[in-house]
Parts: sequence; structure tokens; C-alpha cells
Amino acid sequence: MDSLTLQKTQVQVRVNSFVRSVYNWMAIGLGLTGVVAYSVANMPEVRNVIFGSGVVFFGLIIAQLALVFMLSARIYRMQAGTATLLFVLYSALNGATLSSIFLAYAQSSIASTFFVCSATFVACSIYGWTTRRDLTSISGFLTMGLIGIVIASLVNLFVQSSAVSTIVSYIGVLVFVGLTAYDTQDIKNMAMSQPADIDSGAVRKGAILGALKLYLDFINLFLMLLRIFGSSRDR
Repeated sequence: MDSLTLQKTQVQVRVNSFVRSVYNWMAIGLGLTGVVAYSVANMPEVRNVIFGSGVVFFGLIIAQLALVFMLSARIYRMQAGTATLLFVLYSALNGATLSSIFLAYAQSSIASTFFVCSATFVACSIYGWTTRRDLTSISGFLTMGLIGIVIASLVNLFVQSSAVSTIVSYIGVLVFVGLTAYDTQDIKNMAMSQPADIDSGAVRKGAILGALKLYLDFINLFLMLLRIFGSSRDR
């Protein structure tokens, strides 16, 4: 085997290892969120503490936002173990607040939407990985769409318009479909630039950051689809 072929093989091994780590951590995060959400939904005492007090509920929301900000902005300044712990903590806290979907939607509806979301996510990831088009060109539009969704959702907390909620959900699906493809391509580029030592802390932190991006894409895509296709638990 010549040196060029050997180098390409080593790069491919490094890329595959990094990407596998990203999706493994994403799966761990989603699994933990699902377990915590289902558990809290079936524990009246814990559920009442979270949703019976606006202080506790919004405190959890603020804590989640703080964790996402810390991981996104400061992950390379912290230890790999700390980054991993914060990601796991965020996944658990998100599960606690997302337990509300088991109170609002039928479990069969949640399950079917999850499978639709999974298939959509996989298709978008494959596109993001295989396309030769540079998706950076659409990142600005996706960011503006995301900001618009946040603003519209906040306004709708006071307006309580079902029409606005429906429009936001459909736009949200398009935005997170695009973000899934874009973030997958970004992770592919990250994988190519990882250090040779695949066991280094820098690689673990990069994998956690990539997993967080895909985790957020999946969760938000799932929630948008659930708002569109979900059946009420009371039906």
C-alpha cells in the first residue's frame, strides 16, 4: 500500500469514527429524553411539581437554554467530560419538560409521528451528506426562518391563534428539514478536520457539539410534525 492510499485510509477511518460518535451521542440524548419524558408523564407527583408551578417549569426552560448556549459557545474551553455531562443533563431536562406531550397527545399519535420524523430526518441527513452543493448558501435563510419561528411563537403565546400555530408548524418543518441537511454537511466538514488522535478530548467535544446540533434538529422537527399530525389524547 503506497503512502497516499494509506493516508486516505487513515482519513476515512478518522471520519467514520467521528461521525459514528456523533450519531451515537445523538441517539443517547434522544433515548434519555424519551425515557425521562415517559417516566415523568407517569409520575403524578413529579409532574405536578414541574407543571403545577410556573416558576419550576420556566426555570427548567431557562436552564435548558443556558446549557445549549454554554455547549454551543464554550464547548472547546471546557473538559470533554464536562461537555458530555452537560449534554446528558440537557437531554434529561428536556425530557422532563417534553413529558407534556404525553398528556396532550395520544400515544399512538406520538409513536407514528416519531417514525415519520425519523424517516424524514434520515432522508435529510443522507442528502446533506451526499450532495455536492454547498448548503452554506441557505444557512442565512434558515437562520432568519428560525428567528421568525421564535418570534411568532412568543407572540402566539398571547394571541392564542390556531391559524398562526399551524402556519408556524409548517414553516418550522421546512426550516428544520433544511437545518438537518445543513448540519449534516457541516458535521461532515468537521469530521475531515479532526485531529489524528481519535481518542483526544477535542474529538469528543466536537462529537458532542455535532450531536447537540442534530439532536435539536430532530426534537424540533418532531414537535412541529406532532403539532400538524398529532391527535389529541382526549379524542
